[in-house]
This record gives sequence, C-alpha cells and structure tokens, in this order.
Amino acid sequence: MKLIFVQKTAASRTLELGRWSWAALSVICIGLPLGLMAMGYELGQRQGTSSAHEARLSDAEMTASRRASELAQLSADARRKLEAMTRRLAELQVRITRLDALGTHLTALAGLDGGEFNFTVEPALGGPLLPVQAEPQGALPGPLEGSFDLMSATLSDREVQLEILAGLLFDAEAQTEAIPAGRPVLAGWLSSRYGSRTDPFTGKRAWHQGIDFAGSEGDEIIAVASGVVSWSGERTGYGTLVEISHGDGLVTRYGHNRENHVEVGDLVRQGDVIALMGNSGRSTGPHVHFEIFKHGRAVDPSSYVRRTLR
Repeated sequence: MKLIFVQKTAASRTLELGRWSWAALSVICIGLPLGLMAMGYELGQRQGTSSAHEARLSDAEMTASRRASELAQLSADARRKLEAMTRRLAELQVRITRLDALGTHLTALAGLDGGEFNFTVEPALGGPLLPVQAEPQGALPGPLEGSFDLMSATLSDREVQLEILAGLLFDAEAQTEAIPAGRPVLAGWLSSRYGSRTDPFTGKRAWHQGIDFAGSEGDEIIAVASGVVSWSGERTGYGTLVEISHGDGLVTRYGHNRENHVEVGDLVRQGDVIALMGNSGRSTGPHVHFEIFKHGRAVDPSSYVRRTLR
C-alpha cells in the first residue's frame, strides 16, 4: 500500500506501507478505541460492584446497630422491672414486719399465750414434689417468684390471725360499733364518688375505688367504726394513710392526711379522731380519700356512709 503526500511548494512524497506496517496501523486505529472502551467498561463494572458491596455493608451495619440498640433497650427495661419488683418485695417485707408487731402486741393485750396465735414463725407449707411445669411467658425469675409466693402466704396467714384477734378483743358494744357507719369527717363535702371518673392528673378515664370528702387543711378525720389500726404511715399514691381492721373481713382506709394521730396496734373506737386532713400523696387539694374493703375487695363506701351512727 502506497501513501502519496502532495505539497504545493515541494515535490510529492510517497510512503509505501508493507503488510506488517498496515497491520500495525490497523491495530492502532481500531484496537486503541476498543481498548479504551473495554477499560472504561471494566472501571464502570468495578465501581458498580464496589458501590453495591458498600451498600450491602452499610445495610448490614445499620441492621446490626438497630438490633444492638433494641437489645440494650430490652436489657434496660428488664433491669427497671427487676428493680421495681425488688422494691415491691421490700415493701411486702415491711408490711409483714408491721403485721407481726401488731399481732404480738394484740396477743399480749388480750392475755393470750402462743400456740394458735404465733406471729414469729413462717406459715407451714408442704406438698408432694412434682416436676416443674413450663413457665408462662413473663413469669418471674425463680428466686423472686418463690419470695413473692412466701410473702403472699405469710400475709394471708397473718391476716387470718389478726381477724380472729380483733374479734376477741371487742365486747358486745364494740362489736356493734365495728360496722362502718357515717362520714369520716366532721366538716366537709363529697367531692368525688366511687367508680369510673376522669382522672384529675391524666385527664383519662380511670377507676376510683373510694370516695373523697374535701375540706380545709387540718380538719379532723374520724374512724367510722371501732377496730385495730393495721397501718399508719406513707403508702404510694395514698400519701399519709391510716388503715383500720374492724373484723369480719372489713377494713377502712383514710388517705392523703396531713398527719396521723394513731399508731399500728392502737385500738380505736367509732368517732375517735385518727388523723388531720391534708394534701399528701397523689392529691390536688385538702381532702380524705375514704375506702372500704370487704374480704379483700374494694366496695362502694356510700351505703356505709348513709348508715346512722349508733
């Protein structure tokens, strides 16, 4: 193959290309663009693969981070629940200690010896050893569950003994006065009834298992029936609380007091001043939150309030 270069000011020049020169020129003219295209494609593929790999790694890292955060939250929730149950267990132990002291005091006051009324030993338990059943979801850890079971059994045992003691301590007149009757205040007005109501703190519907009598700070609160003081002090939600056991499964509670005038173990008669009205605990103003329990269940105090004092 011959290439002729024509020039205006000089003679033409001829360049003859052999077979190998032509092949080399073809490779340069055709192969170079193809090579550049191939290199560009390869680089694009590598970049795409790298981006996809990085995206997969990013997704995996985000998933792992999210799971780690969820596990940390679950661990924190479990720790808080365990702490709450531990505090509850401590509160139950304090209540049992109070009941034991009350029972021992009443036993001595009634001139009874030990034997049937013994508040210094744990209740007798027993039964055949059976295989452990599958625990339901949310069951308490073994040690805690055993502790709560023992606390529950001890409380039931003490309550039965105290009910019997309360009945033995009152004469016929006191037995008549042991039935709740009348209002727990000498002055004041009914501000909230028993049953469903709008909660004053949350604004949502909630159950109110007592009735409220509002009045002035320091107004006298009286016992609506004769009985034995089974609680005098602070309790969550109630503030400063007085609880009186009247026998026959009846218990009255007087909450949100400014101060109490009775102690655990005191014998009170119907009409005795037991506390002064206050605003302690979960309260929006001076009042007494009055509850009546019968055999462990809250009942509407209204029917007892309407009864005539004897």
